[in-house]
Amino acid sequence: MRTEDPRYLQLLERLRHGQCNYDNYELLLTRVVGQSSVGSLRDEPWNKAPILVFRNEVRTQLNNKAAIHKAAEIGQAPMVCVAQDTCKGKSIEDPTLIKKLLELSDSKTEHLPGLLPLVPGMPVILTQNFAIELGLINGMNGIFRQLVYEEDSVSTDVLSETFPNNTRYIRRPLYALIEIVRSKIECNFEHLQSNLVPIPSMEQTFRINIADVLPKDKKLKSNHRTILPIKRRALPLVPAYSITTNKSQGQTLRNVVIDLKLLNETDDIAAMYVPLSRVKRLTDLIIFRHFDYKILTMTPSKSQPAEIERLDKLYLETQWRFPEWF
Repeated sequence: MRTEDPRYLQLLERLRHGQCNYDNYELLLTRVVGQSSVGSLRDEPWNKAPILVFRNEVRTQLNNKAAIHKAAEIGQAPMVCVAQDTCKGKSIEDPTLIKKLLELSDSKTEHLPGLLPLVPGMPVILTQNFAIELGLINGMNGIFRQLVYEEDSVSTDVLSETFPNNTRYIRRPLYALIEIVRSKIECNFEHLQSNLVPIPSMEQTFRINIADVLPKDKKLKSNHRTILPIKRRALPLVPAYSITTNKSQGQTLRNVVIDLKLLNETDDIAAMYVPLSRVKRLTDLIIFRHFDYKILTMTPSKSQPAEIERLDKLYLETQWRFPEWF
């Protein structure tokens, strides 16, 4: 357990066993937006706290909106890196398929985003194991500082209605300079400060059933193969204004905004426990909106308490073995 708040620790212990009472519920309600004990989301530290959500699609939408807002705030046109997709070594020429592939959630594309908005100063997460021995691993947090790209690959032709008309689309990014405080890189790159790390574009191959992404009038004939391998080259980064609860597992966050409205009734107690247990104190989190008491009383499956205990032990062991990362 990472929690330092005794009363909150008790609540989490009861939650993991499905034994929360109404007092626990009322305690959590003190952290719902709108309560006198909760600050404004416009003020620090909450305006810089990540928002934890359950779905990748929601996470992407929030990150896109936050990046657009950040660009407007600093007076820059939004900059979006465009993934390069090929099939069996050939460029994809169908504009409808190109658009659909770029719009796929990165959870379906080996975690390489089709459209990656970047604004200097924005938080990002590394989505691939880049250099494990240097600590540059999947899930590492950093701050985007600068993009290096081929000058002739910039276009202002609109690729997505998500972004404003003045967006600059970068089709051949070379690498992004990311500020990573906890990097183990000891040598300095020439002309770079010590904590700036160049993260290059990477390639991954994913399989897609194009029958699922093409409109009806574009469907292939039944004798055509619809599951195709797509090779994608893109920067292995995603914005970190919002992250999924799944991605947050194992992390201790300084401050966080969470939503406890479950997507459906089949969700289990772990869906509640993970976001609530990312912080050390109850006052380190804000709950985005009101939620029902009954979700705190869900009975865990027989395997869930054992799995949560296993993860807690793994967290403590990792903390002991690699204290420099905590």
